[in-house]
Amino acid sequence: MAEVRLYLDHPLEAGQPVPLSREQAHYLFSVMRLGVGESVLLFNGRDGEWRAEVAEAGKKRGILLPVAQAKPLQRPPDLWLIFAPIKKARTDFIVEKATEMGAARIIPMRTDFTNSERIRQDRLKAHAVEAAEQCGGTFVPDVDELCTLDKLLDRWPEDRRIIFCDEEMAGAAHDLRRVEAGAPAAILIGPEGGFSARERQRLRAQPGVVTLSLGPRILRADTAAVAALTLWQASHGDWQ
Repeated sequence: MAEVRLYLDHPLEAGQPVPLSREQAHYLFSVMRLGVGESVLLFNGRDGEWRAEVAEAGKKRGILLPVAQAKPLQRPPDLWLIFAPIKKARTDFIVEKATEMGAARIIPMRTDFTNSERIRQDRLKAHAVEAAEQCGGTFVPDVDELCTLDKLLDRWPEDRRIIFCDEEMAGAAHDLRRVEAGAPAAILIGPEGGFSARERQRLRAQPGVVTLSLGPRILRADTAAVAALTLWQASHGDWQ
């Protein structure tokens, strides 16, 4: 059976006890049936992955004792994913897959045609944590609060490219050579209804924007996010 991995927001170093919350204790000792002396892998997004032993196990509390670092912190490439929230389960899917595929930051945005007017930032962050636990990652991307596309562009850093996945480019050959390898970048995925004419005009006039085709067919928003991340990782990311 695969060893249990657990994310927790606590410093990790050899011999430093790590107290568990009630929910964490329930998961490890009631759900996973771990006992004193058994091992678990821990990570906090900062100190890498650590092998720890169960020092105390109770129904409502417990203590883990880190023994040795099993894996150093592996930071993902400097790539952000910006997307318009869609239906709940599909938004969750986008956050999970972005985490698995190595996005460093996830930014939900509201556009003129965005169907969802609000998000649960804490719930999306929890999905990112769960995805990192399952995929063996040692880094958990930030998940921002929902903001408008206009506000995002108003404060956009000059050195970061925007890879605009434009459904009107369907059928054109994709070309990421216009984005410098190693340069900070962000993939921009639109809502189910696409971008408005006003938004499209502003994006095309924005400095540092590169348009990208995702093939001959118009993709669903969640499929488009995975496709764009795959293209970028294969040509510019840490898959090489």
